[in-house]
Amino acid sequence: MTRKLFGTDGVRGLANAEPITTLTAMKLALAAGVLFNRGDHRHRVIIGKDTRLSGYMLETALTSGFLSMGMDVLLLGPMPTPAVASLTRSMRADLGVMISASHNPFQDNGIKFFGPDGYKLSDDIEAEIEARLAGNDLMAKLVPSAELGRAKRIDDAPGRYMEFVKASFPKGQTLEGLKVVIDCANGAAYKVAPTVLWELGAEVISIACEPNGTNINANCGAVHTKAMQEAVVAHGADIGIALDGDADRVMVADEKGTLLDGDQLMGMIAASWHRSGRLTGGGISATVMSNLGLERFLGDLGLALARAQVGDRYVLEEMRRRGHNVGGEQSGHIILSDHATTGDGLLAALQVLSVLVAAEKPASEAGRVFTPLPQLLKNVRYGAGQKPLEVASVRQAIAEGEARLSGVGRVLIRKSGTEPLIRVMAEGEDEALVAAVVGDIVKAVEAASAA
Repeated sequence: MTRKLFGTDGVRGLANAEPITTLTAMKLALAAGVLFNRGDHRHRVIIGKDTRLSGYMLETALTSGFLSMGMDVLLLGPMPTPAVASLTRSMRADLGVMISASHNPFQDNGIKFFGPDGYKLSDDIEAEIEARLAGNDLMAKLVPSAELGRAKRIDDAPGRYMEFVKASFPKGQTLEGLKVVIDCANGAAYKVAPTVLWELGAEVISIACEPNGTNINANCGAVHTKAMQEAVVAHGADIGIALDGDADRVMVADEKGTLLDGDQLMGMIAASWHRSGRLTGGGISATVMSNLGLERFLGDLGLALARAQVGDRYVLEEMRRRGHNVGGEQSGHIILSDHATTGDGLLAALQVLSVLVAAEKPASEAGRVFTPLPQLLKNVRYGAGQKPLEVASVRQAIAEGEARLSGVGRVLIRKSGTEPLIRVMAEGEDEALVAAVVGDIVKAVEAASAA
């Protein structure tokens, strides 16, 4: 079966327009309920959300759908995506749901599902949900009125998650003496992240922790790190941490305000865990986007870099295949499978802080573990129904770029899984050549999209 509704990270789109409407949300709950309402135990679903205005609307619709399938609903309120994954497993829920569009602006929203093991659903199960949603028998699956589910708020959810995250920080270590800037993107971690850092001993400078429903990811967070970087310098902080709207990704700045991306953070954690004997599988899993510099750095340590397609779910699949316990994306999704089943920005940040504390060096030294090769990424937006990558002139431009970088770099062209964008990336040892190759391909894609 193929998926049309689900993308690389659940169902996503403009809020209050298909497919992110109350009707489709309720139908998704009905269809998922058919699959996961099995056995004679009392079934339960956990629902979390970020701070978008549309979250209330979708939360209510999903709740109605699950209740009508006879499933109890436990409402977490604003909580990070990894908290939903963790609590789904620890609270023995049959299904977990996160309402979020991650790093996208507030106008967008999304719905992603977790199975009872805390892992995101497989492509096959998502396809089965779509097939049931498209069928004509959903209403026939509604339970009798005496078997309807019940909904309630879980008031201690933040505390449960905070204790879970703090337990990942090495015993005997403390953040005392560290000044930390935390940017929560006005998103799901606006309460839990500053609290965790403070309780572990840090002096905390919080920014973008005042959500109003429309300011999530607005010039803040892991995608817009300038405010965090400036705050580090202004406050004389030792390190800056920026989470995205649902807190499943993280970006870090050193004490100079210089950014450390997901590749540097993975290299930092992997090298530390390798030295202490904690790293498993002889390497880490990343994506096709990760810098060649990371691959060379790991190779010098005798470690391998396995590459998966973009999307943390695919990184996790690769990790499970190879027995890796560290993996992630350059964009800051970092999965540490000893602790979590999905990317967790706060948990990853604590591991970075642990390395920093142990090294007794500034973040500019401890966190910059390799010199990245020049890499350039540009996004080109295309219109509905357009297929620019199938245009002959675009294919020719890509082939020419690959030939120019053959042996000294690489070209990667892909469609975004969450937005109508073509992502054009190249990297190599010659920065000017990389820029020229990307520029030529971008021009070809823009011309094809304008035709």
